[in-house]
Amino acid sequence: MQSAQTTAILLNFLREEIKKTGLTRAVIGLSGGIDSAVVCALCAGALGPEKVYTICLPYRASNPESEAHARLCAETFGVHYQVIDITPQIDAYFDSVDKDAPALRRGNKMARERMTILYDHSAKLGGLVIGTSNKTELLLGYGTQHGDMASALNPIGDIYKTQIFELAGYLKVPEPIIKKAPSADLWQGQSDEAELGYTYAQIDELLAELIDQRVSERALKEKFAPVFVDRIIKLVKKSQFKRRLPLIAKLSARTIDREFRYPRDWGV
Repeated sequence: MQSAQTTAILLNFLREEIKKTGLTRAVIGLSGGIDSAVVCALCAGALGPEKVYTICLPYRASNPESEAHARLCAETFGVHYQVIDITPQIDAYFDSVDKDAPALRRGNKMARERMTILYDHSAKLGGLVIGTSNKTELLLGYGTQHGDMASALNPIGDIYKTQIFELAGYLKVPEPIIKKAPSADLWQGQSDEAELGYTYAQIDELLAELIDQRVSERALKEKFAPVFVDRIIKLVKKSQFKRRLPLIAKLSARTIDREFRYPRDWGV
């Protein structure tokens, strides 16, 4: 990946697509991780830091390092920064409906609660919620539908996780953020790679051939461990519903998610 060229394309993408909406500001959930840090840097470069509003949304079990790194990122790029603790509403909900809810349900609830806050602030500030999910996460379905996977625009959705590290270095994201192990920080001790069972380097190498080069499953199994290929293909297939708008039953000649979906329909 050519970081300079990629950055130029993404800066223009953000300027043009935000301008089309008539808005001028960006709202970002700043987790303290590398993906949101890269998005923060891009938005600051595209719009100016004074038009970028970042919000850190910790839960009581979140790693304190995450908030520290989120603040470091905001200070580095000179953007607006705010912390909103989501513990009260999360605990109130589960205390009233299911005190024994497992970590996955709690994590999904946290992700969706964070996104509702970001969208509320987008209305308050007159800005767009900018997505922070990378290509690897989107393909694997490694995210929460209507949670961290939601956004109005996503500048990094076509960039694999391993490429994010390269871009972060070019954009001068703080070293502590680049060097730490990737984690969604939905519960203590969570690690992306441990949860997935493979490193991002392994996954991205396979995905690049499977998705971008359209290498056959048979050929992939001659190069990679068959169990690894099966695992990744299964994740991509089973998470397809997360990557599209809700499926609408077709009854008319021009159904919204099929025939009526192109910008040329309205000349924009």
